[in-house]
Amino acid sequence: MAIETSVVARLSKSGEHFEILIDPKVAEEFKEGRLDKPGLAAALEIDAVFKDANKGDKVKEENLKKAFGTEDLGEIAAKILEDGEIQLTTEQRREMVERKMQRIVSSICAEAVDPQTNRPHPPERIKNALAEARFNVDIHKPINTQIQDAIKLLRPIIPIKIEKLRVAIRVPADYAPKAYSHLHKFTIEKEEWQKDGSLVAVIEISAGLQDQLYNELNSFTHGNVETRILK
Repeated sequence: MAIETSVVARLSKSGEHFEILIDPKVAEEFKEGRLDKPGLAAALEIDAVFKDANKGDKVKEENLKKAFGTEDLGEIAAKILEDGEIQLTTEQRREMVERKMQRIVSSICAEAVDPQTNRPHPPERIKNALAEARFNVDIHKPINTQIQDAIKLLRPIIPIKIEKLRVAIRVPADYAPKAYSHLHKFTIEKEEWQKDGSLVAVIEISAGLQDQLYNELNSFTHGNVETRILK
């Protein structure tokens, strides 16, 4: 991580200021649950907590222990990100909003369908409808909460339904091991290995992922796969 991409995250606590240098993308990954505390510590630009990061003035270990109850860098950095604030430039803020919007749209396309066709809405249609609904991304709000907020705003504008599908799948023996690994990306209700080496499974997926599932299965089995939607 280049230092020019880093920003200061700061927290005032117990009468002191605590600051870390971090890439905004790393901070975003942590706050969305895609990065754990050890990973967060490893991703810091400098392995230290500062009173003033611009001056390089580090906090003493005994003061960290007093304020946070630990000297563990991952724990302290997590607390600063969770309870403090990040100093973003206008461009960094814009990029973060765009990334979050893309994730929100992708998630809605995966989870929801048009009840009139039972097919996913195209991403551009979701984007346009969100713009019409005047949906604004909040860079501080959890992404899952914003997805639900977005869906509520979409309902009066476009027909939309959140649906889960149960799909029965049978894969011939030649492709079963690869299919087995692939299907574990989804929720598996049942799996059985047949005497001929073939694999039979029942999985649950979001309705919007139906096309993706079929395309992927057909790709590595060369079309030698049987699927059926269960009631």
